[in-house]
Amino acid sequence: MTGGENGKGQDSAAGSAAGSDPLLIAPLRSILAALRSAGHVRVGVAVSGGADSAMLAVHAAAVAAPLGLALFIYHVHHGLFAEADAWAQRVQALGAALGSSASAAPPVRVLYVHVATDSGAGIEGAARDARYAALADAAHADGVGHILLGHHQDDQAETVLLRLLRGAGPEGLAAMAAASERDGITYLRPWLNVPRARILQAAAAHAANSAWAAVQDPSNVDQRYTRAAVRTLLTPVLDRRWPGWQAIVARHARQAADSAEILAEVAAADLAGLDPSPGMQDFAPPSPGTQDLLHPSPGAQDVSPPSPGARDFSLAAWRLLSPARQAHVLRYWLRLHGARMPSDARLAELLRQLRQLHAMGHDRQLLWEHGAHCVRCVRGRVSIEAREPGDASP
Repeated sequence: MTGGENGKGQDSAAGSAAGSDPLLIAPLRSILAALRSAGHVRVGVAVSGGADSAMLAVHAAAVAAPLGLALFIYHVHHGLFAEADAWAQRVQALGAALGSSASAAPPVRVLYVHVATDSGAGIEGAARDARYAALADAAHADGVGHILLGHHQDDQAETVLLRLLRGAGPEGLAAMAAASERDGITYLRPWLNVPRARILQAAAAHAANSAWAAVQDPSNVDQRYTRAAVRTLLTPVLDRRWPGWQAIVARHARQAADSAEILAEVAAADLAGLDPSPGMQDFAPPSPGTQDLLHPSPGAQDVSPPSPGARDFSLAAWRLLSPARQAHVLRYWLRLHGARMPSDARLAELLRQLRQLHAMGHDRQLLWEHGAHCVRCVRGRVSIEAREPGDASP
């Protein structure tokens, strides 16, 4: 980036880009005004340097300043590509250009992470975990409780397709929530209903009036990565045959979220009828559906924070449920305690053991180890507990 991005012309370009499309501005203004009204004075924005996140930063800066909100820009340097240093420099230049005579430029934090390629989660999953961990650490250090993410309608539609291909149920097909919590940080996605084409229009206008250029991440079109394969192989076909399909699929995600919310309420009621250990009555059931954006439901994340209640329940009462509700309440209970969701095969094995337990003798006990947790059954009570650090299981 050259110094031209910091000139007076860039000030006007930022204002022009940020004020050109109400579809981009309105959701940001609504969310940031709510944050300010709730007493928050700082907000973060995650910026990879691509057009989507860069335009989110430009528009957020324009909206945050009049509200008296301090903006922090976070760029995660994964170190996976030779161009990573240049990308970080572009984001730093973009941040510097967002200052004006009326407000200081937002600070840009470049967060260096190590992506563990042998973690078993795949490089995409490992990069995502490293990214969120770094964002949480930086945000906590800055006193930031909310971070804006640039996911849009096309991203949401791709996520639904990916989840569908993996056999996800209603909760998985709800895809990305408008607000989700992870490691004590709330992540906000104001543009989930915005087509990417509208963001690219704003990016083109911004680039035409400045020295800014979007980062081009090669992994976005590298078919070795699952999302890129969907984007390059499936999306063009869908675009030709069903123009605007993204909006339809994104609507399906909202409908799936409503269904998942109802199912969570049913599971919570079922669990409450299983003579759970004390504390269950104080727990609000997690749900990925409609949420308070500033206080999202824990169900909006991949793994919920552990609940202090319902550590164990009655096996006999559980067996009175229908098979489908037995499986559903068991998944709900595992999620309630922060356990990683098991595969269908692993869950089927746990269900089999619980249904057959004591069939060959009343004193027989069950021990089912799964990731960082284990499930036991002693004296007719099914319980969950954390395993010792370093233990591993499928």
